[in-house]
Amino acid sequence: MTVDADLDLSRIPFWALPQARRHEAFRRLRRLDRPVFLAENKIPFLPQGAGYYALVRHADVTEASRNAGVFSSEPTANSIPDMPRWLAVYFGSMINMDDPRHARLRRIVSRAFTPRILAKMEEDLQRAAEEIVSRAMEEGPGDFVTQIAARLPVQVICDMMGIPPKFHDVVLRRTNTILANADSEYSGIEVDLSRPDAPMSRWTTARGLAALLRAGHGLSSLARHLAHERRRRPTGDLTSLLVNGEERLTSQELGSFFILLVVAGSETTRNAIAHGLKLLTDNPGQRALLTADFEGRIAGAVEEIVRYCSPVIQFRRTVTRDHTMNGQDYRRGDKVLLFYTSANRDEAVFDDPDVFDITRSPNPHVGFGGPGPHYCLGAHLARREITVMFRELFTRMPEIRSEGEPSYLLSNFINGVKHLGYRY
Repeated sequence: MTVDADLDLSRIPFWALPQARRHEAFRRLRRLDRPVFLAENKIPFLPQGAGYYALVRHADVTEASRNAGVFSSEPTANSIPDMPRWLAVYFGSMINMDDPRHARLRRIVSRAFTPRILAKMEEDLQRAAEEIVSRAMEEGPGDFVTQIAARLPVQVICDMMGIPPKFHDVVLRRTNTILANADSEYSGIEVDLSRPDAPMSRWTTARGLAALLRAGHGLSSLARHLAHERRRRPTGDLTSLLVNGEERLTSQELGSFFILLVVAGSETTRNAIAHGLKLLTDNPGQRALLTADFEGRIAGAVEEIVRYCSPVIQFRRTVTRDHTMNGQDYRRGDKVLLFYTSANRDEAVFDDPDVFDITRSPNPHVGFGGPGPHYCLGAHLARREITVMFRELFTRMPEIRSEGEPSYLLSNFINGVKHLGYRY
């Protein structure tokens, strides 16, 4: 099935459209009888596949997520092209694996997310939020993302791993590069949005891939160096837990896990906080509801923020055998993309899906991934971070508001906010 150019999710200019126009395009795609099949962009130095099916309905996304035996995360889940070895060495984490390899790594790293560890982290989260807000108040209003939203998850994850504070800004910069996608501010890739069908030059792509490799190598090296120290002198931090004991991560596995942890931990939390401030500013009635009973309503508010903004736009799966799902036939080797951003606005599941409602119940969103083995391991931590930060903001800066329109990341992977003005 062919689609109009304004519904072609492979075209980079589509992801530069205003959010409302993108959601209207997904609404039109959900009304079609079958998932559309879209051609892949040709990217120099990366293998080009035939294309992919775009799964945009909540039912398709959740069923594919549950059925990992058919809809596989291998060879890669976080890239539309297959990931070559020279990239997979840094970005080939457990997110790109199926069981039993995935189960082994998830079992080891789940030590970081036990109730006991998360309870112990509550004080660390509160202290980090206090420090970040205090620093922002000293600096004065400027950019909400760089001053507040982006700092909390990086500081929390680095503290978990035992990364010294002097490296936190470096980690943040490298995380931005890894999440850059087609955004020139972080990637160095200049995309001509007026020529959507113009191929990327080899030079431009090489420069972007080189930046990605440097960022991956830098984060991996930092984690490996720390692992070497913790094997000799364990301290009780997460790195010590992961590289010692009967089941442990290798240095390469730890490097990939740290990249996954800091990138995945950053994108959901930082963007939910940034989108959340904008949503609560644009919807004063919802803000009033929240502040009237913060402790009673913040849990619902966090779920609705994550549903409404869907920080992760999509992940890929690869079909392992011929299979029929919801009337559509898939063949072995087919690629499918699970568009969480569309599933979270599916009219078949959510009443008034374009309305921001912090009292929405039930709220079966897939903002932390669909059900199944790859549901976000850090979802509880992300919820706690968002809760602690908004509690601190509304306590210390009760009149805080976003100001102006956000500057969005140009990406088909992350619904990111790069910059957002604010006042208080």
